[in-house]
Amino acid sequence: MRTLLDFVKFEHTLFSLPLLLAGAILGAGGLPGATRVLWILAAGTGARTVAMALNRILDREIDARNPRTAARELPAGRISLTRAVLVAVAGLALYYSAILRLPPLCLTLSPIPLVLFAVYPLMKRFTSLAHFGVGAALALGPIAAYVAVTNSVGPLGAVHLLVIFTLLWVSGFDIIYATLDEEFDRAEGLHSLPAALGRRRALAVAGGVHALAFAALAGLTGAYLSGLPAWILLVAVGATLLVEHRQAHRVDLAFFPLNAALGFVVLALVWVGA
Repeated sequence: MRTLLDFVKFEHTLFSLPLLLAGAILGAGGLPGATRVLWILAAGTGARTVAMALNRILDREIDARNPRTAARELPAGRISLTRAVLVAVAGLALYYSAILRLPPLCLTLSPIPLVLFAVYPLMKRFTSLAHFGVGAALALGPIAAYVAVTNSVGPLGAVHLLVIFTLLWVSGFDIIYATLDEEFDRAEGLHSLPAALGRRRALAVAGGVHALAFAALAGLTGAYLSGLPAWILLVAVGATLLVEHRQAHRVDLAFFPLNAALGFVVLALVWVGA
């Protein structure tokens, strides 16, 4: 079980679940009922399991050649390709089991994330903008949870600003993470902003992307949320992003602990301000 959880980096679910809940809160004008929240979180967990399993399966040969990733479960042989596929199937089953208990529009739109999950791992083979594919995949979470509450994708408003924030936030920290593989990507002909621009300029791009993310969240706070606590939490988000960039040389710290915490700060911001 530990091996299977490590295979899909289950702890990284902490990136997506707070944004799911934030989208649901914006749709409901407060925290939805416990049953609805349960099925939203189940659908999100299933979707993320599919996404990570597909990522690992599609990248298994690249991972085997990369000294940094060669010890991962699939290239190292601790999990077979068959079992990896079964993990993806199990995630898909959880995804659809939950969706069938949510409003009908969720089922209609359900293939969209799956297509994106299959496409974004391949993007590094042909574009340095692959980081934005990762961001787009996670940015579907808030709008999906909003649909699960409202059975609608409109009107344009708060949740769409949250989607823009998520897209830019995740894309920015994926650029930071990709600095670990700058030389490998360049040698293998893989595309990433660090490989294309070099580490320093790629981090500058990541900083600009995160500045835009903060602007989107500030727009959401100013236009749709209320109360001093929301503004205090907005400042906390900005401070966390600044720390992330100051600590970009410590990628393990900048990538996971800081961003996992930031997701919960954003959730708190939306919750207290809604």
